[in-house]
Amino acid sequence: MKYNDNKVSKLKIAYIGGGSRGWAWGLMSDLVSCDDISGDVYLYDIDFQAAQHNEIIGNMFNSCEGAKSVWNYHASKTPKEALTGADFVIISILPGTFDEMESDVHTPEKYGIYQSVGDTTGPGGVLRAMRTVPMYEEIALYIKEYCPEAWVINYTNPMTLCTKTLYRVFPEIKAFGCCHEVFSTQNLLREALKEFEGISVPERNDIKVNPIGVNHFTWITEATYNNKDLFPVYRKFVEKYKEKGHGDIDSKHWMNSNFGSAERIKMSLFDRYGYIAAAGDRHLAEFCPGKWFLKDPDTVNDWCYSLTPVSWRKEDLKKRLERSEALRSGKEKVEIKGTGEEGVSQIRALLGLCDLITNVNIPNKGQIPNLPLGAVVETNAAFRDGTLTPVLAGEIPKEIYPLIARACTQQEALDKAIANRSLNEIFNVFANDALVTCSLTDAKKLFDEMVENTKPYLTMYK
Repeated sequence: MKYNDNKVSKLKIAYIGGGSRGWAWGLMSDLVSCDDISGDVYLYDIDFQAAQHNEIIGNMFNSCEGAKSVWNYHASKTPKEALTGADFVIISILPGTFDEMESDVHTPEKYGIYQSVGDTTGPGGVLRAMRTVPMYEEIALYIKEYCPEAWVINYTNPMTLCTKTLYRVFPEIKAFGCCHEVFSTQNLLREALKEFEGISVPERNDIKVNPIGVNHFTWITEATYNNKDLFPVYRKFVEKYKEKGHGDIDSKHWMNSNFGSAERIKMSLFDRYGYIAAAGDRHLAEFCPGKWFLKDPDTVNDWCYSLTPVSWRKEDLKKRLERSEALRSGKEKVEIKGTGEEGVSQIRALLGLCDLITNVNIPNKGQIPNLPLGAVVETNAAFRDGTLTPVLAGEIPKEIYPLIARACTQQEALDKAIANRSLNEIFNVFANDALVTCSLTDAKKLFDEMVENTKPYLTMYK
């Protein structure tokens, strides 16, 4: 890379999973929207044709209306080609196919176990981790060999275990995991401030928060705007909406969307514990005891949120494949649209072009003193000119500590069990998950069936 007049050119970004149909296009839009960075993006994917398609689409963004920089995209046949000399590595992969995810999410339903997402915790999260972690062990070794000084940005779920694996295999790696769940809670606080105080907040990041916990089960222990404590405002918001839900109540949008919710779980948890659960309801439900919010589909409906069937994901993939063809052929024009993700801002901050404090997933160096050192946790961190420094979040309050500590130690145990390639150890973690509410005998039957369903991706296990 080359610095000149507060601009950085000739950056090399390696994108592992660069054949993505959707998320990659958002990254392309965010990159070309910046006028102070430019360079090359090398796309590596096990589906080389998908990477080639994104090479075509990515290069189209350079002539898009509103483009402020030039990025040259290259499909790479090998990790070595993509990674060698990279300044930044972005990882966003699907571990397996939606057929495997279908087993992750829906096989447990035979035993009365429902999952709203199935990619982080619960039975589905365990099986997904079993497939993903070995892939990340290989990726970590590639990074160690070909670009050991690169900054590594992970977007793949299960976020915690992917990030943990990178550090376990290559302890000197400079990696962090990004998740946007906290952003939606900041926007919810903006809405509360507008409704109850008449104060309009210009931008989401004007709401200052102290996030604490693990990915998809992050909580906020402090929230302010211009030094104004927002907890009393949020309490008014909760009191008004906790029973009927927030949002377009008349249309019951959560019933018509595979990702919708009326925020009732988030508000219920605040009402119970006094701290703001910062993830979306679909994720929060999966970290709580299984009968609280996921007892059955009727319970889900009562709480005004949605299960996401994998059949929907399969249909959506068909639409995205069609869109990829339309973009490549010019039938649909590429368009610059901000994603709201912070990956590009993080890159700019690490290059010294701005300062940024935001939530990330990195190993615990004491930023959460009452969770294990080395466990991957989610807190704020400061990005400044080549450095990433965790911000002290403080101890997890005793009211929510048992919930978060269980999730953290489950993930630590699963990391160890997968590293050992021990199905017996993995099953012990599986059976202890908060969503596994069936008998131990049925839990073993379920585990064995889910392993059998996805065994082509699990050949490395004993």
